[in-house]
Amino acid sequence: MAPAVQQIPPQGSSSTACLLEFPFDTYTDVLDEHPSEREGGEGQPASRSRQAWTPSLEYGYKDEPPLREILSWWCRWRRYLGRACRVFFILLGIVQFISLAFGIVLSFFPDEYDRAAQTWKYVDEGHIVEDIAHWPTDISRDIVPVACHSHNDYWRRVPLYSALQAGCISVEADVWFFDDDELYVGHTRSALTWRRTLRSMYIDPLVTILEHQNPVTRFQPRVNGRPLNGVFDTDPAQTLVLLVDFKTDGAATWPAVVKELAPLRDRGYLTHFNGREVVSGPITVIGTGNTPFDLVMANSSYRDIFFDAPLDKLVDDSNKNNTTSSAQTASDPFMTPRSPDKGQGVSGMPAVITAHTFNTTNSYYASVSFETAIGFPWPFHFTESQMTRLRTQIRVAHAHGLKVRYWALPSWPRSLRNHIWRILVQEGVDILNVDDLVAATKGDWKIRVFDWWL
Repeated sequence: MAPAVQQIPPQGSSSTACLLEFPFDTYTDVLDEHPSEREGGEGQPASRSRQAWTPSLEYGYKDEPPLREILSWWCRWRRYLGRACRVFFILLGIVQFISLAFGIVLSFFPDEYDRAAQTWKYVDEGHIVEDIAHWPTDISRDIVPVACHSHNDYWRRVPLYSALQAGCISVEADVWFFDDDELYVGHTRSALTWRRTLRSMYIDPLVTILEHQNPVTRFQPRVNGRPLNGVFDTDPAQTLVLLVDFKTDGAATWPAVVKELAPLRDRGYLTHFNGREVVSGPITVIGTGNTPFDLVMANSSYRDIFFDAPLDKLVDDSNKNNTTSSAQTASDPFMTPRSPDKGQGVSGMPAVITAHTFNTTNSYYASVSFETAIGFPWPFHFTESQMTRLRTQIRVAHAHGLKVRYWALPSWPRSLRNHIWRILVQEGVDILNVDDLVAATKGDWKIRVFDWWL
């Protein structure tokens, strides 16, 4: 017998009443296993019904496999973990953006050394208040010399003076020589200007400072042969290194550099070799870059420009052969091959380098690129081979009486940079080649978590 068809109520009747008048099958919690025994008689299609899961203390639902519950739990926690990771990295990105933004903003303002360095420019008597709080050489009072080298010093907002205010005992000037007998200071040709010269940026300011540090008074008349004071009032015997990087041809640039040093030379301010011994002075001039070693050695009775010896080419006293680190460079995957172009420790070199080629009478620094000679510490620490090479180079340089300097040090991340600084100082490196004067001279090189990505 066919089921009766329910008439649809006319428009406007209650929708609830309409639904109640429709026939619905009764819901059952048990799945029919014998559809023929259901209400409706034999041969009628079995109505769909669902079997409900009853709670179980052991697995959560009766007869439910435990694997399903484990997978469900894992999916939920994976979603939570994914959301937490996304939130963490979003917050990390926000912090990084804020840090970079503040760093960019602060870069437009002078740091503490740049601000304090302005006082170095006013060292004449007209700017000194003569009272009990001042004395003739107090321009550098409270400044303690630090064994750091102001790399590319001419890039700073206040060249020379910022490095002195920080206590650096070494500054660097890249010089370019042209046919007008002037030495221009800059990193590249496009950065040169008529006003930025070696004389205006370094020679004349140093003469002024040293004249102020060596006043002629009734308490101290000028006496020939008396040791002159250096730029630091706290350590008058400390010499200041002026590292002159020859960017143009060494043979052509050499006479111009010798000429430019005349104001310092005539006043006896230069460290020099007199044919018998090295006489220390307030200023020590070192030639690097394309400085020709043969011209440094040309005058055997007097020289006041010393050489920046190649650290990786020094020969140990126990090894009389000409051995360099070129074989090590080829075998160590962390080291950068040396460029064949002219540069530091290449121009005017003898054909054979012996254990006596470089000494204190002709050289002062023994320098080399850190990436070339030691290699970048990719494991974020020095490997055993790197430490062995580092200690060997330091030992050989000190045996020659030279001061060790590594340039091209990694500057990022900060914790890696600080770690390298700390190891170099502990192993006996004499001078740190730095760009960040504040970080280098404060001496606070503790490892911080955020320094790894800042």
